[in-house]
Amino acid sequence: MEPSSLASSPDVQNRVPQITVSLSRVGVTGVEKVIRVGPPGAEQPYHARLECFVDLGPEQKGAHMSRFEEVVNDAIGEVVVGGSAFRCEDLAQQIAETVRDRQGARRAEVAIEARYPEHKPAPVSGITTQEMYTLHGIAVASERGTRRITGVAAQGMTACPCAQELVAGRARERLTGEGFSAEEIERILEAVPVATHNQRGLGTLYLGSIEGNAVPLDAQDLVAIVEGSMSSEIYELMKRSDEGSVVEKAHRRPRFVEDCVREMVKAVVERYAGLGEGTFVMARQENLETIHQHNVVAERFGLLGELRAEVTAGEHVTRHTTMREWLDAEA
Repeated sequence: MEPSSLASSPDVQNRVPQITVSLSRVGVTGVEKVIRVGPPGAEQPYHARLECFVDLGPEQKGAHMSRFEEVVNDAIGEVVVGGSAFRCEDLAQQIAETVRDRQGARRAEVAIEARYPEHKPAPVSGITTQEMYTLHGIAVASERGTRRITGVAAQGMTACPCAQELVAGRARERLTGEGFSAEEIERILEAVPVATHNQRGLGTLYLGSIEGNAVPLDAQDLVAIVEGSMSSEIYELMKRSDEGSVVEKAHRRPRFVEDCVREMVKAVVERYAGLGEGTFVMARQENLETIHQHNVVAERFGLLGELRAEVTAGEHVTRHTTMREWLDAEA
């Protein structure tokens, strides 16, 4: 007997499973690709990791896993062959909508994380230093349309306000003992940055938009918000003059992890006045402690309209919309 051809083989994935239970997410993770992101003529190759998922109905045994890879390759191929550069969220949206169509799914979700370099001058010497940042693109495609999220992650440093107050208090006692007047002591503490302990901060900012209301977001603008929320930016390569500048700046702007998140939220409200009330916002800060063995984290997520009301009018809401709730919302 001749072996049966692949064309005549049964499609096992389309069989009815023995246990007819629907699955929330089925797909692939850890897909690594090189993509090009940036304006036409100034594109850069980025190393990206992708995750692709669809929901799976109770009547289907399995998803067609090879189709995920096909869609990713086709979408990235269009970027390379077509000569056009995608934003991370654009690529996530294209893959999500195509995966949903090819899998015959009610819903598809794609997440892309890409690492990329930026060259910027050190604060005093001007020496060029290469800094690494992370881009995030998330898209959910369903029969209601597509929702997508743009995000960035950046590092900086923070100086602890609490420890600085303690050190300043002890400095006042010593200076008083040395015969300085109260007025002289305040002038000294104003002129000389007071010591405190520092943390390396990991800041992340996400903004989400609905299909039809999407506004292009510049990753550099988001990075500037994240870095500006901390006590100081950091640089991989610095001269001694740069080190002194960074340390002094940080100690003149002491901030808790909570302060960083509030600074990000305030900057988003002020910078993106044209974005709709239903825009999703998530700001997250994690500080790597130096005098403790634990780290500290703060987050704020919710709708831009709610955040505007809090920042501008002090109207606080008790329930904050999560990223998952926003991505899965009906309208």
